Amino acid sequence: MSATEIQKKSHTGERYLCFTLGSEQFALPLLSVKEVIAVPEVTPIPFCPPYFQGIMNLRGQVLSVIDLRTKMNIKPHKSSENAVIICDLGSFSMGVMVDSIDSVVAPGNEDFSDKPEVQSSINTDFIMSVFRHGKKLVLLLDVA
Repeated sequence: MSATEIQKKSHTGERYLCFTLGSEQFALPLLSVKEVIAVPEVTPIPFCPPYFQGIMNLRGQVLSVIDLRTKMNIKPHKSSENAVIICDLGSFSMGVMVDSIDSVVAPGNEDFSDKPEVQSSINTDFIMSVFRHGKKLVLLLDVA
């Protein structure tokens, strides 16, 4: 069995939260998503990278919030559909700001492909794989 076949088998029955950044579709494993909330009030922290929005209070828990659009150099769309995905990353939680939440999908093994090979100095380690959803390709992200 090839490495690709092993990787594809690991997706059986898994569900993914699809969201939009700019005009592109992305997804996160649903098991790593605690909840989705409207964009909260965020307290900025000085001298941080531009993608680090700051910290927020979620029912007494202080969480860091990053803007995935800025981190990935995608022009953000300010709208009422902007949301923050609260991700459970094992030892901590973090908020990830996105343009909009689209759907929860459970693609079949045949919909998955290996992550694209990019020949440049850009780090693509955050891309786990790619799957087809309708006529679009969706990048499956590893936010950790």
